[in-house]
Amino acid sequence: MKEALEPLPAGPTITPSAQVSIVVIAFNDAGHVCDAVRSALAQGNPGETVTEVIAVNDASTDGTGAALDALARDEPRLRVLHRERNSGGCGTPRNDGLRAATGRFVMFLDSDDVLPPGAARALLAAALEHDAPVAAGACVRRELPAHRDIPWQPALYREPAVHDSAETSPQLVRDTLCVNKLYARAFLAEHAITFPEGRFTYEDFVFTARVLAADPRIVTIPDSVYIWHVRRSAAKQSISLDRNDVANWQARIAAHRASVQIFKDAGLKALAHAANTKFLDHDLRMYVRELHTRGADYRAEWWSLARDYLANFDEVDLRAARAPARWLARVVLASPAPRDLDRLTQLAARPGRLLPPYAEADGRPVWSPDLPDVELDAIGTKPTHRLPVTIDAEPSVTGRGVLRLRIHDLYGRLAASEPQSIDIELYRRRDEQRGPVHTASLTRAAPTAPGSTASWTAEVALDLAALVEPDGQGGDPEPWDLMAQVSCANGAGFRASLRAQGPGLRRRVLPSRRHLVLLVQPYATTGGALSLRVASGVRSVWRIAARRLRR
Repeated sequence: MKEALEPLPAGPTITPSAQVSIVVIAFNDAGHVCDAVRSALAQGNPGETVTEVIAVNDASTDGTGAALDALARDEPRLRVLHRERNSGGCGTPRNDGLRAATGRFVMFLDSDDVLPPGAARALLAAALEHDAPVAAGACVRRELPAHRDIPWQPALYREPAVHDSAETSPQLVRDTLCVNKLYARAFLAEHAITFPEGRFTYEDFVFTARVLAADPRIVTIPDSVYIWHVRRSAAKQSISLDRNDVANWQARIAAHRASVQIFKDAGLKALAHAANTKFLDHDLRMYVRELHTRGADYRAEWWSLARDYLANFDEVDLRAARAPARWLARVVLASPAPRDLDRLTQLAARPGRLLPPYAEADGRPVWSPDLPDVELDAIGTKPTHRLPVTIDAEPSVTGRGVLRLRIHDLYGRLAASEPQSIDIELYRRRDEQRGPVHTASLTRAAPTAPGSTASWTAEVALDLAALVEPDGQGGDPEPWDLMAQVSCANGAGFRASLRAQGPGLRRRVLPSRRHLVLLVQPYATTGGALSLRVASGVRSVWRIAARRLRR
């Protein structure tokens, strides 16, 4: 269904000095909004880069409006707009700010995020140099409180590029964010581009589709221009991150459907196809990865909604998606009810892991004997390093950091390469710092049961004490992620995460010559991968024990 658009007014006359307006939207976020506004005001010299910051208070009840008014009294470039009624979404307050803007260009910022220094200046310079009405830069998702930065769609922003037409650069549809971009306000007004009004989740999907459908020249730069704060421990999640209710999945489908229709109405079949492929590779995979954590009612409704929506996809869309994503989609389409959730979750992980059993039908790899039409195409042609190999890792119940490993063959592909050794690499989650590497030889094991495949095993003893800072005493447990690098006799190799297995996934206290004691907890991530939390010292043990007693 097409939505009627209200044209944007041209606004006051734009002068060369009136460069960028930054629109900040806020609702009940008094604790963060001032940091967001300050990061916007700090973008370049006053009057040269950012001429104004427009903060739109969406009828907050927690002091957000008062905090903004107080900030505005000392900052002439800050204008505060107060809505009398809450809009229920992000689109309406953004449209309010857009209509009030006077700058030649406009940017958007959410109240719980920040702009890094120089973001507006870098985007403005790129837009002016290439006469582009849209400039986009790199965004990072910063996991708090760990301050771990995860690049958003990094392939689009590895190097500068000028895209003369979105239709010839369909990969641009993968970045659905509106906040890491700068837009010429005259371009938005000319094409009547606004956000969906009211309670519309994922409004940036639709806004971005409208921008791309207008087919502007777009310049992309590798500079970091947006820091997206992800606070998973917050009492209330942001609208887009709150995926506990199946209504979020419904909203995601609705936003994607609207985006695809926009491309089709504009005659941009390549962008509609790219959007469907992105939905399979990113959206579907993300929700499937979390499906095992939901209740039975959620799973049933989610499955029904997904199945109905995927039925509208063309075969060409499925084939263009990466192998794990299209296999997931085909299982959902082939089964009227949720099934094989453990296998689906593991396959949806990044990197994906295909769990046994490895069934065949007429010599073809298939999902299971009762779903012979769900073919695991590309298994025989994928290079070794792209195979969804499963490596089981079972922490020893009594050993000091010992992992028992088993690599499962995948339709004979690994047997042809003959794995020989495995390196276990550890990475500190908050900053990706690499820890010690542990190497072990692999031993081929005979099939354990009729119909089972060959496998390779090893035992690795981890130096857990090396994961703690020399002076680290009494701190909270530090999360570490584990990756495996497997080397084969024919020169091939592959990397894979470890699948957490066995009864050893429990917290334990181990003696340590260096730290007296170590507190170690192996655990499975949402995607099923093995990770470790490690802390040192008697003080850590007492602090965690005290927390448990208080609970």
